[in-house]
Amino acid sequence: MTNLDHFPLYIAGAFTAGSTGQTMQSINPATGKVWATFDCASQYDVDRAIQAARAALDLPEWRDMTQTARGKLLFRLADLIAEKAAHLGRVETTDSGKLASETMAQTGYVADYYRYYAGLADKIEGAVLPIDKPDMHVFTKPMPIGVVVGIVPWNAQMFLAATKLAPALAAGCTVVLKASEIAPAPMLEFARLINQAGFPPGVVSIITGDAENCAVPLTRHPDVDRIAFTGGPDTARHVVRNSAENFAVTTLELGGKSPILVFDDADLDAAANGLIAGNFGASGQSCVAGTRGLINRPVLDALKDKITEKCQALVVGDPHDPATHLGPLCTLAQVEKIEATLAKATAQGAQIAFGGTRAKAGGYYFQPTLILANSPETETLKVEMFGPVMTLLPFDTEEEAIALATDGDFGLGSGVFTQNVARAHRVSSRIRSGITWVNTYRAISPIAPFGGFNQSGYGREAGKDAILDYTRTKTTWINTSDAPMANPFVMR
Repeated sequence: MTNLDHFPLYIAGAFTAGSTGQTMQSINPATGKVWATFDCASQYDVDRAIQAARAALDLPEWRDMTQTARGKLLFRLADLIAEKAAHLGRVETTDSGKLASETMAQTGYVADYYRYYAGLADKIEGAVLPIDKPDMHVFTKPMPIGVVVGIVPWNAQMFLAATKLAPALAAGCTVVLKASEIAPAPMLEFARLINQAGFPPGVVSIITGDAENCAVPLTRHPDVDRIAFTGGPDTARHVVRNSAENFAVTTLELGGKSPILVFDDADLDAAANGLIAGNFGASGQSCVAGTRGLINRPVLDALKDKITEKCQALVVGDPHDPATHLGPLCTLAQVEKIEATLAKATAQGAQIAFGGTRAKAGGYYFQPTLILANSPETETLKVEMFGPVMTLLPFDTEEEAIALATDGDFGLGSGVFTQNVARAHRVSSRIRSGITWVNTYRAISPIAPFGGFNQSGYGREAGKDAILDYTRTKTTWINTSDAPMANPFVMR
């Protein structure tokens, strides 16, 4: 046990142990063995982080920092992230099982999110209003909303933290970031870069811990002004209830069960690659995973054959090996949920075209799996499994495809494969999802907003408008007349 890595909390500009001494273990999914430990925050630690964030709002070195200077600080952080991308990626891979090739590349690209909002920091502008009253000069100014709580899951931590932290800091807020207690090491390691970049103490704290001692007191704390949450709908309901205690402005980026529609005029090689990217990329551990493959019946068999052929070359193995395409799942619970869901689907009459079992011993590996469904009620079309399982269901008409695509509780991502431009516009406009990819899948950019409909949440992250979600507008009235104020009992 003495050889394990250990990750402390980061509160008020200092690395610290949790006040109760509670620690948890982190398991390497590739081996199923403990590789690290981390400190857990208590209610006292949560309060300390929030109070430090509240105090930092009035620190002259943060409060009086110009918007341009804030941008330069974010540029410095971006450079550090780019410099340490390989190291952070390796930590994330060891902790979560995601492919090192993806975690390192994604972390490097995350630097661009900080650069994007660094550039926007001094573009937050107010306005002088053409007021309808004489002798009044009235102007607005966007002000930092205050103390922000950001909550991120384990599956894309650096990216999901950036979509919250970057605009919040550019707007002048202070942030307490909670990493998932499942695989939190990358976020706790990222705290070193926050410290190195030179943010004043308390502007950013990074903690983790269980629900009762950390998440609940964090989201209901009276000094929290804004909550940005990414996770599952069940947890989100608790977050919303807790926010009733502090009236914190809340945005939710939740789960998905995204459809990918393939029409008979589609490029089938591109469609097969899109379905593979949407289902087996990140081993299926993505909220936008396109796990409902809706296929025009005339091309179903040909597309199934192409997917099968491409998947025969996929390598399941060590996530640190550049030759690997699918690493392990993050937790044993995910493997067990997939097995239970597949059992229900086959009992309903679905067929397993390939895969369907654990891939290898010594870790949480599962084979890439293709299911052929005979009904939209098939269990694998209903349950978000967070694993490498693709389900194909045929459709006959465009209207049927749209009806199937919009049938469900979620509305985060969707995909359309067709070479008919008119159809692409027509169909994508009718799918109720926050994102639609046409003839591609899983593309992201700091410039493009994302978020969901229905039980996929509300609010948007990324894009230029997201920075305004971390501000409140202040309106100032100045009487420019030398005359005394008019009748005090008449509202002007």
